[in-house]
Amino acid sequence: MVIPRECLQTRMERKTISVTGMSCNGCEQNVETALRNLDGVNRVEADHEGDTVDVVLEDGVSDDDVNAAIEQAGYDVVA
Repeated sequence: MVIPRECLQTRMERKTISVTGMSCNGCEQNVETALRNLDGVNRVEADHEGDTVDVVLEDGVSDDDVNAAIEQAGYDVVA
């Protein structure tokens, strides 16, 4: 994932999260939509084949909020 230039001007953090339970493109969309609904999420890309979610967050977005959004969408975050 390429981080856009505007994200570099604000304090941002890129994370890769291991997520289980995604089996198709629809699952990827569910996770991406759940995370985009959080304030401070600038970019998100889920990959069901790699069981990962790459996300670019503004400073101040908590891991707990991100994990809760993924879990509420029906998927499991691997610690």
